[in-house]
Amino acid sequence: MDYKNEYNEKLITAEKAASFVKSGDYVDYGWAGQTPVAIDKELAKRAGELKDVIVRGGVLLAVPEIFKADPNGDSFVWFSWHAGGPDRGRINNTDGGFYIPLRYSELPRLYRENSKVDIAYLVVAPMDKHGYFNMGLNASHLMAVIETADKVIVEVNENLPIALGGFENEVHISDVDFVVEGDNPPMAELPAGSFGEVDKKVAEIIVNEIPNGACIQLGIGGMPNAVGSLIAESDLKDLGVHTEMFVDAFVDLYNAGKVNGSRKNIDRFRQTYAFAAGTKKLYDFIDNNPQCMAAPVDYTNDARIISKLDNFVSINNAVNVDLVGQVSSESSGFKHISGAGGQLDFVLGAYLSEGGKSFICLSSTFFNKKTNQEESRIVPNFETGSAITVPRPITNYIVTEHGMFNAKGKSNWERAEGIINIAAPQFRDELIKEAEKIGIWRNSNKR
Repeated sequence: MDYKNEYNEKLITAEKAASFVKSGDYVDYGWAGQTPVAIDKELAKRAGELKDVIVRGGVLLAVPEIFKADPNGDSFVWFSWHAGGPDRGRINNTDGGFYIPLRYSELPRLYRENSKVDIAYLVVAPMDKHGYFNMGLNASHLMAVIETADKVIVEVNENLPIALGGFENEVHISDVDFVVEGDNPPMAELPAGSFGEVDKKVAEIIVNEIPNGACIQLGIGGMPNAVGSLIAESDLKDLGVHTEMFVDAFVDLYNAGKVNGSRKNIDRFRQTYAFAAGTKKLYDFIDNNPQCMAAPVDYTNDARIISKLDNFVSINNAVNVDLVGQVSSESSGFKHISGAGGQLDFVLGAYLSEGGKSFICLSSTFFNKKTNQEESRIVPNFETGSAITVPRPITNYIVTEHGMFNAKGKSNWERAEGIINIAAPQFRDELIKEAEKIGIWRNSNKR
């Protein structure tokens, strides 16, 4: 069947696509590196004319034109499911940006049951001969957006990689209301995270805990990248990949011969992910690659699915950890940083896996520009407003450059001792005093 006629009947300009938005509408802007470009430029021209348009998205890799045209958020209010740099600026510095708390695994359900979408603007690859548009780098939750939206408008970008292997990663022309042929800009990139000596020390501890045949999830940031780099140099073999975010490190691991997926209990030989963000190297690797499996996030991040993968190893960053093992990874006080994402999902799923381990990694200290001094990331109490991303019953391994502590099965006083032992030495005595004040320290404890 030839779908070209239907395509041509639905083809409109970006200006026309932007004209459908009304004040008070809920608009979806896709995800990560796939926010609309041509439509965004046209919608930005309506700043001042429109009021209180709610625009949803997340993990922005570039600043949308609607932000630039409406810096105070009078016309366009940004609702972010997870903050990248541009999201963070909008949330922290204006009245026009807000975070939506969630577990990332629930996002498709949140759309289908709890969210209104008047118009969805989604970037897709060109239509194939069967009438399908590939969703490229972001299977994630986009099918749920499409099923929820009153009006679905796709913006075609010929440079979008074709993501194979999964499900809910394509939309048919019959389920699309209008098509815009975009300007075909290069895909927005996320530079590969750099890492230093502290990151390497943490990575060395973690890599020693990874067995051959393990299935790996890496979060974003320096420490997970350091882990990936050390794995590439190690003797490990037959590793699998099952992750929410597909990053450049996985390409390096594959090229080093470490990843083949042969021991995965499910999705064997496939690198499974919900969305991808990285450099052109990553995008070229994904394009039409049968070993890369794009899947919705309610599959990739479901703890029940993760638990089916033996020896699952989850590696994620944190901002702070307190003395009983609570983990704060998304904010520092009321200053928003990122979001809950899938950290809780993977911490729980890894522990439920046969032989699985979850690692929360962080440097023991950071330099606080406000106080002009070095401070501990291990704290007796979080700063007011800091979100708890992983509650204490769920925490497994906590790792700093000073060592590793397994919180599972440990009492509060055992946790206080174990966590203080991996804090920076210069802060340990003060942390002991604080532990005594809150009643979780025993004088018989070894320091």
